[in-house]
Amino acid sequence: MNTATLPSTGGAPAPAAGTATGLLIIGASQSGVQLAISLRALGYTGHITLLGDEDHRPYQRPALSKEFLQDKVGSESLIFRSNDYWIEHNVTLVKGERIEDIASNPDGSGVATGRSGARYPYTRLALTVGARPRVFEVPGSELDGVVYLRNADDALKLKELAPAATDVVVIGGGFIGLEAASSLQAMGKKVTVIEYGPRLVGRAVGEDTSAYFLEQHRARGLDIHLNARVSRIAGDGAVRAVHLESGEIIPAQIVLVGIGVIPNTQLGEQLGLEVDNGIVVDEAAIASDGHTLVVGDVANMPNPVPGAPDGERIRLESVNNAVEHAKVAAYALMGQREAYAGIPWFWSNQADMKLQIAGLSMGFDSTVKREVPQKGKFTVLYYRGGQVIAADCVNAPLDFMAVKQALAAGKNIDPSAAADPGTMLKTLIA
Repeated sequence: MNTATLPSTGGAPAPAAGTATGLLIIGASQSGVQLAISLRALGYTGHITLLGDEDHRPYQRPALSKEFLQDKVGSESLIFRSNDYWIEHNVTLVKGERIEDIASNPDGSGVATGRSGARYPYTRLALTVGARPRVFEVPGSELDGVVYLRNADDALKLKELAPAATDVVVIGGGFIGLEAASSLQAMGKKVTVIEYGPRLVGRAVGEDTSAYFLEQHRARGLDIHLNARVSRIAGDGAVRAVHLESGEIIPAQIVLVGIGVIPNTQLGEQLGLEVDNGIVVDEAAIASDGHTLVVGDVANMPNPVPGAPDGERIRLESVNNAVEHAKVAAYALMGQREAYAGIPWFWSNQADMKLQIAGLSMGFDSTVKREVPQKGKFTVLYYRGGQVIAADCVNAPLDFMAVKQALAAGKNIDPSAAADPGTMLKTLIA
């Protein structure tokens, strides 16, 4: 993204020196942007400062591993809002600033200090700081050509390297790894996926769905190694090959690492907030100090799915959660406590396969599989105590919508009837 012509601040003018912004949002992410938008929709009139550590206007991330990488969309199409929008809605946008210290007061106000030395007084604080890539540490991991894919700069680096590469090794068989692997293969690269675990996307889907993706990706030409360990990355300043513990040597000019993320809890820890796999929040997205809003990937929240066991908590990494959780936080700032709306859902586009996940399958005790091979449709429904709780749907949008509808209404889908792929799930909601 070319930002050479953009100033480090944009949108509405910043408050006069020493004047507190009404709300300081640290993290110009999907959740940070949505929080600002939702507050204005609810009638919040205070000044908002939206601060991000990247030198880019706030942008959408999902396309980075797919359409943007393949040059199907340009950088401008990823931008959330125009600068005019922020001006009109009294939001100061600060780019390229990292907050290193926060001095807070008992009433929730305070002053944040950036790496630049600039001070940002605030009346209320929101942390929408997301997560960072887990670093892959083996000999050679510092070589040129070892890249990650979490933000726009990562995507630009990968796009810069791709034209000269013929062989790519992707370390990690999760969503990001498989999306990028599919994109790079479509660009004519020979792609090898190295997965440490016994199956693909093991954290997000069940065994049947994992097996389906393994079969389909191998049929499309991806070379996939499961239960594989990298011993070192070899090169002469730049990547040349990946060595496995098995002794196999795989040529590579690019090594793309996608082995998960770590929530950015540093500021929460500095503020003394409760932290446990993210910053712990209540149903209203409020942290343990009773004032700070924490939204999106970094938040450890009560499971919002109707019927979830009491006390069950989860940290969700999805666009849908970033949006819905931000709405909950916006209501909280306006003095209203509103329940998380809708059912958590996720998606992943890999080659010609569109995976849509409705609900959360954690704690399931039985499954029902539906498949129409000639149409590339595949669905797994997850049940707990006979009640449907989630579904993985590949190229099956009607199944996805039916399960999402049933979950939102607190209804069920009869498992015995659902096993017939010729029966529309929406007719079974009861």
